Amino acid sequence: MEKFVRQGAVPLHVQVADYVREKIYSREWGQDVPIPSEHELMDMLGLSRGTVQKGIRALVDEGLLTQQRGRGTFVTQPVMARPSGNRLLSFGESMSVQGIRFRTIVCEMRIEKAEGLCATSLGIKPGEPYLYLARIRTVEDVPVMFIESHLNLKAAPGLDQVDFEHESLFAAVERCSGHAIGHSEQRYCACVAGSERARWLKCDDKAPVLNLEQLVTLDNGVPFEWGTVWLPANRCVISTTTERARGVIGE
Repeated sequence: MEKFVRQGAVPLHVQVADYVREKIYSREWGQDVPIPSEHELMDMLGLSRGTVQKGIRALVDEGLLTQQRGRGTFVTQPVMARPSGNRLLSFGESMSVQGIRFRTIVCEMRIEKAEGLCATSLGIKPGEPYLYLARIRTVEDVPVMFIESHLNLKAAPGLDQVDFEHESLFAAVERCSGHAIGHSEQRYCACVAGSERARWLKCDDKAPVLNLEQLVTLDNGVPFEWGTVWLPANRCVISTTTERARGVIGE
């Protein structure tokens, strides 16, 4: 095991967190067994219990570790996987396919006037109404995603009357619009949660999250949703299966 070397200018509890994080990222410490106990870490690192506890607490707040009373401290296991492929599924549909029981909670739902990028993305005129919908999805009472949707009411009239805690967005859109879901354009980026989304996701405001921005259209090409999905980095994973392209220059 790599020896712990103190760095004079860095607070000791930060060094503890960095040391443990590296063990996790390098896969030395996995998800099936608890990481070393506080006393073991104290012996390994030659540090006080308070310093070790503070470093571990930082990783718990970050979402990388979880503490189970009477069992120990474990690397956080993702509670859902998001397959990435050619088949367009909503997050709710994806979780249902995997047999994951989840709950949807509507945080906010209101009609707003479209401006700027929102109007352009939804293909409506500035000042025209759209539906803003914010939802949380939980698995075993743990928030796994925060979803913000800007919805085109012209494309799917009646969406503002839907009970989104019991009907999925895609099902409601197909019912209200009379059209099937067409395709989506998606863009992923990594960022920190920030105070507002951390409040909904019950994580530290500096915790890493995966942000998915997406524009979804009906089968007639009309956009109906411009939105963002916020995924806590240690609770969800994105999985994909690809094939090697043939005829690549230099192969």
